[in-house]
Amino acid sequence: MTTYKTVNPADGTTVKEFETLDTAGVERALADAHAGFQTWRKTSPKHRAEILHKVADLYTERSDELARTISIEMGKPLTESQGEVELSSNIYRYYADNGPALLEDEKLDVPGAEDTVLQRKPVGALVGVMPWNFPYYQVARFAGPNLMVGNTILLKHAPNCPQSALLMEEIFQQAGLPQDAYINIFATNDQIADMIADPRVQGVSLTGSERAGTSVAETAGRNLKKVVLELGGSDVFILLDSDDMDATVESATRARLSNAGQACNAAKRILVAEDVYDDFVPKLVASFEAVQTGDPLDAKTTLGPLSSQTAADTLIEQIDDAVAKGATLLTGGKKIDGPGAFVQPTLLTDVTPDMRAYSEELFGPAGVIYKVESPQQAIELANSSPYGLSGSVWSTDLDKARDVAEQLEVGMAFVNEHGTTLPGLPFGGVKRSGVGRELGPWGMDEFVNKKLVRVSAK
Repeated sequence: MTTYKTVNPADGTTVKEFETLDTAGVERALADAHAGFQTWRKTSPKHRAEILHKVADLYTERSDELARTISIEMGKPLTESQGEVELSSNIYRYYADNGPALLEDEKLDVPGAEDTVLQRKPVGALVGVMPWNFPYYQVARFAGPNLMVGNTILLKHAPNCPQSALLMEEIFQQAGLPQDAYINIFATNDQIADMIADPRVQGVSLTGSERAGTSVAETAGRNLKKVVLELGGSDVFILLDSDDMDATVESATRARLSNAGQACNAAKRILVAEDVYDDFVPKLVASFEAVQTGDPLDAKTTLGPLSSQTAADTLIEQIDDAVAKGATLLTGGKKIDGPGAFVQPTLLTDVTPDMRAYSEELFGPAGVIYKVESPQQAIELANSSPYGLSGSVWSTDLDKARDVAEQLEVGMAFVNEHGTTLPGLPFGGVKRSGVGRELGPWGMDEFVNKKLVRVSAK
């Protein structure tokens, strides 16, 4: 049975528990979202934009409350929580500013008729299944564009983020969004499967694990429902050369350890050219060892706990498996003593395909370093992963770096930056990292009826 409760991962204390929906509650949510769609779809894009502007403003006004809530619920350091709130506000504002124009009819230059246009129409109620690692940002990527389109939303958040889930629903209503246009649901996985199968639901978007994505996609496929899946990643940070190694080390540290390493697009595999390897690696080890681990509400903390003891246990099992099979532990590798779900920042080398750390996603503050002899070897190693979310290439030679970046089998490739997220940039991957795109105009095109209207004279 799914249990919705806030457990502070910094000390293990249970803060608050919530009841899940009963059968009647599931039916009520479905009926309300379906009925709400009949009204919300008829509102003007200008009106929807006004509401999203208010949502963006409220995120700014209530920033301290929002940030503190997720720091307690999932352990993000307060400064990172504040950054997430700001990014979420910017996403809602992007769709408020650009949404009406993106919904205008697109005239097609196809002869033989008086007028031919492509219209973007809403499709109905959607189910969103969201993760705990970025409680506001992940929802904004899904809710912002789809509310702008005119769809309604049934939002199932992660069971350990109930208070942030309720805050988001409250802000939407405070901004003037009808209650049946965005409905928070504390539902079980079985209830979500039933909702996806219900004919009143027209699609589902999930951000989460590969296992969860497979289950949702199977249910959606049986019922001919559109899906967007943003799943795992094993992203590379490819260092070819550097004219400022200290700055590069700082970038690599941030790319691996932000959000305690609990990001699908974090730099989990660090591929280093052999001629800079001996300069880079000791500095990266020192940088990892200098990280300040502690209470996420303490301003000095730069690395909080993992989201749960279960998450910490899983990461330690992956590290121990690698070491037992011959990997070299450069630093870290242990839980930190105390009640919280803290794991030391960890770096491994000599990882081979028979180890879990080679093929599995390391969802925490642990990275694997590989020495590569050439850009081509780096490309081959990068593309050997079953995941294909993003990757970055670092070099003073932009042409060479771009050539490598363009050969990466990923949805997002960066040169001299890693994991950049902006409202106007598409987000999504290939291979086992998922299907579909979020953010920018692409996020508004996933759950729409691209309706052709062609008018010909008799």
